[in-house]
Amino acid sequence: MARLLRYVIIFGLMCHLCLAQSPPDKSLPREPTAKSNTPDVPKSNSLADATALFRKGDFDKAIETYKGILREKPTSPDAWAGLIRSYLKLKDIGAASKSAEEALAAVDHPRVRTARAEVLFRQGEISQAEKEWVSVINSGYPEARAYLGLARGRRANSMYRGEGELIRKAHDLNADDPDIKVLWLATLPQLQQIEQLKSLLGEQTSLDEEQREKLSNLLNSAVEWRKDHSCRLVSKTRTMEAPLTPMSKYPQYMRGYRLTVAVNRSDEALLLDTGASGIVLGREVAEHAGVTLLFRTVLGGIGGTGRTTGSIGFAESVKIGNMEFRNCPVRVTDEPFIGGAEDGLIGTDVFQQFLVDVDFPGEELKLSELPKRPGEQHEELGLSSAEEQESGDGRLDESTAQDRYIAPEMQSFTRVYRFGHLLLIATSIGDVPPKLFVLDSGSASNVISLSAAEEVTKVHRRSNILMEGVTGSVRDVYTAKKAVIRFGHLAQQNQEIIGFDTTAQSENAGTEISGFLGFQTLRMLDIKIDYRDGLVNFAYDAKKWNELKRRHR
Repeated sequence: MARLLRYVIIFGLMCHLCLAQSPPDKSLPREPTAKSNTPDVPKSNSLADATALFRKGDFDKAIETYKGILREKPTSPDAWAGLIRSYLKLKDIGAASKSAEEALAAVDHPRVRTARAEVLFRQGEISQAEKEWVSVINSGYPEARAYLGLARGRRANSMYRGEGELIRKAHDLNADDPDIKVLWLATLPQLQQIEQLKSLLGEQTSLDEEQREKLSNLLNSAVEWRKDHSCRLVSKTRTMEAPLTPMSKYPQYMRGYRLTVAVNRSDEALLLDTGASGIVLGREVAEHAGVTLLFRTVLGGIGGTGRTTGSIGFAESVKIGNMEFRNCPVRVTDEPFIGGAEDGLIGTDVFQQFLVDVDFPGEELKLSELPKRPGEQHEELGLSSAEEQESGDGRLDESTAQDRYIAPEMQSFTRVYRFGHLLLIATSIGDVPPKLFVLDSGSASNVISLSAAEEVTKVHRRSNILMEGVTGSVRDVYTAKKAVIRFGHLAQQNQEIIGFDTTAQSENAGTEISGFLGFQTLRMLDIKIDYRDGLVNFAYDAKKWNELKRRHR
């Protein structure tokens, strides 16, 4: 009997409020200068009823009410926009897209165009969406959600000053919109965030159950992070080199590298994962290391339900190489780790205050200081946590927010898009237009979504491939053969790519994720990552790669 293939892929935590990408724009659109001459939006009790249903989260009834309005007033832009957004809330992207096209055919209105751009955003057509939002804003029509959409593009491009300005403008125009309010919270000082979160969770809004749970976790994090849980560097050195340990001594079976991390002086071998967030430990490992647990939470991932339970805690000391950090947040999962990451994993995003150099062929992790912006002063360094990212961590503070800076020595770096902890890069598969792939060294194989695979080549169902994550296994797995993948300045011919439905990951991110560049490809590269500015450099050295294979032969 033939031996069954077993691919084990561990993906990192999905961000709470992940937002979509957009090509960078050098300047903000100008402020509205003229009032639109579009006819006034019709008002009726039925429209008020539909809006109330939408705010309560009863999207099915809202859809029927909006449709009823449109039967009487087929050119109502508010009804069309409400219908489109109701379908988006129900995650029925096909119906939302169809409604958006019908809406534009019926009435060419800024609110309809804004809602249609939200559909494009979810479909991964981010540059088109941004152009639409800019057009609406520059038309002079005061549409708050156009500013909201553009803010999401700014965030994905590490343009945080621009993001903050746009969010505040959106809030000025419509402070009652729950989606605007959620992002506006990140612009507030921590104490105000806590009060606003309590208020938002107490209201009947269009937040679904999962969003409410995430906001509740964010509230818990904000309360705890009022205490001194900021992980700061206490050693004098501001550079570090640490060896990476292969999970197998045979290159053909290698599926990742471990990094030795001393948690409260207990050495743990953690999977180094560019697709994960923070430090995540198994429960037994955390107990052995003396991690103090603060509160319960829900962790996201891949497989099964895509969610599992866990806790947020902190370690008094974390040592990596010659660097020591104090008071560091860690996440603890209730479920055991699998696939060689038994102790846990460490996402490279914890090093986002440094220039991160993951040299896989050289089997080494190096940290150094990021290039200083002109006029920038000495910065206190530390490890970053998902909790700090979710609460804003001062990123949008008016006095300190910064846009992406590309230093002279980084002009050759590739711009990538940040969705929380995820790094997405425009990737060409075959001859089809570029799609968004996650850089994920925690995934053993390259992965492609079924919809993307079907555009490129034939897909075949495989019952002998098992994909697992911290939340369970993926049932329906396919293979797509002989696809050429191009990203950055590189290309790779793949004999076989794993395929599965990435809808859940796309819904979490808020835009279409078409695949994952896994360890199968990344292990051959020296990868430099600048999380602050959304920049990555890929270097392939054939001599170094062949030396690695010889060394482990």
